[in-house]
Amino acid sequence: MRAFREVLLSSPLASPILYNSYMNLSFETLLIIVSSLLLLCVLVSKVSDRLGVPILLLFLGIGMLAGSEGIGGVYFDDPHITQYIANCCLALILFSGGLDTSWKAIKPVLKEGISLATVGVLLTAGLFGLIAHTVLKLPWLESFLIGAIISSTDAAAVFSILRSKGINLKGNLTSLLELESGSNDPVAVILTVSLISLITVPATSIWALLGLFFLQILVGLILAWLFSKLALFLINRLKLGYEGLYPVMAVALVLLLFSLTTLLKGSGFLAVYLFGLLIAKEDFLHHRSLSRFFDTSAWISQIVLFLTLGLLVFPSRLAAVALPALLLSAALVLVVRPLVIFITLIPFKYNWREKAFLSWVGLRGAVPIVLGTYPLVAGVQDASLIFNIVFFVVITSVLVQGTLLPKIARWLKLESESPQPLPNPLEITSRKGFTSEMTRIVIPENAACVNKAVFELKLPPGYLLILINRGDSFILPNGSTILQAGDIVQALADGESKIRAEEILTRTKEEK
Repeated sequence: MRAFREVLLSSPLASPILYNSYMNLSFETLLIIVSSLLLLCVLVSKVSDRLGVPILLLFLGIGMLAGSEGIGGVYFDDPHITQYIANCCLALILFSGGLDTSWKAIKPVLKEGISLATVGVLLTAGLFGLIAHTVLKLPWLESFLIGAIISSTDAAAVFSILRSKGINLKGNLTSLLELESGSNDPVAVILTVSLISLITVPATSIWALLGLFFLQILVGLILAWLFSKLALFLINRLKLGYEGLYPVMAVALVLLLFSLTTLLKGSGFLAVYLFGLLIAKEDFLHHRSLSRFFDTSAWISQIVLFLTLGLLVFPSRLAAVALPALLLSAALVLVVRPLVIFITLIPFKYNWREKAFLSWVGLRGAVPIVLGTYPLVAGVQDASLIFNIVFFVVITSVLVQGTLLPKIARWLKLESESPQPLPNPLEITSRKGFTSEMTRIVIPENAACVNKAVFELKLPPGYLLILINRGDSFILPNGSTILQAGDIVQALADGESKIRAEEILTRTKEEK
């Protein structure tokens, strides 16, 4: 154990701060501290479910309590190590988000989602930068840097609150929030890196900056596409002897893609998110088991990320920026986000209630805090002030917006009457020679198959109907079972029969 600790502390990743903090602790003591913090984070999730407090606040709070100014007394003040940890965690979180995204769900909101993730990010950075310059009296570039750092949103905080309160949103609001939050993180990162380049290297021309901007996007797109093809080929053709090796291979591909893209001056965050989206679009073996593994990996990554960020924060330093940070938080919630939503969605058909709700749910999450460490690592002059401002704005944004979120949804009458689907009681494990997979199809309200018996639909022979999720119950179907709007139909099917059955079950009365 002593030899292991000496090797660990002699690593280039180990800072003198960590050495001084932990050299007197045994390896077993460190494991007790880490495992206890992880267990405490899991347990406090029940507090989030009952009180509706965003779970990220609780994770951050535990990290701050364990930190140098908390009861734990763990001194940690190394933004470099924080950034290493954060980049790995965010890569897994973004890939998991892309893997869980349904193309069918985001297709109707693709244009507005991309608009919010690009134009919306630029507008947020610009408007918030103007206000930050007025309030903080910082140089223009540093003010716009704060705007870029704070420009990305976190739908995970929104959905955790909605799920804990049993609230489903009407229309395509859920899909739009999911797409915006997943795709605006890479754009915010690219914009932040570009502005830091302008600040640290003033001789950088606008053309060089634009070239870097497009290079990051292009390299991210190309490598994401190449790795998606490679991953699908390996998963479907390699036929490993142990199913548990497929998630290991997927993690290796995600981290390899992130690091390779970054080395080639591309956006690693954009690449891993698109990687997840691209393979989620295709049928491949072990899809469900990989999704479950990365769901677990994403939770572990979030806990580790928030704990690390909490340790990095010194609460006493936040008091000095409390007043200007509160003004900026109010401006973000009441002015910047609503203006961005109403301006960006002008070309799209959303009523004022939906726009008002989208304005309110622009919660900030882990990504802005992580981006707040970038100026610290780059040596920007006012980096500490920027980090503390960003941290305070994120905390107040999540606390105020997150707490009132269920009431806002009900007040705007955007709560759907349909209940959340129950957890799937069935799971099929892919095996060699078994080409069918478990599929789920939701029956639309205006579908032609509504109020018809299963035998009347003439479903393809390769589509074996197994279970129907209707509200709070499951139904074992037979030929005389009558389908209803909102039913979630589960079946075993191969690729061709799945496509044909989906056409039959989702065809509207007008298309009949």
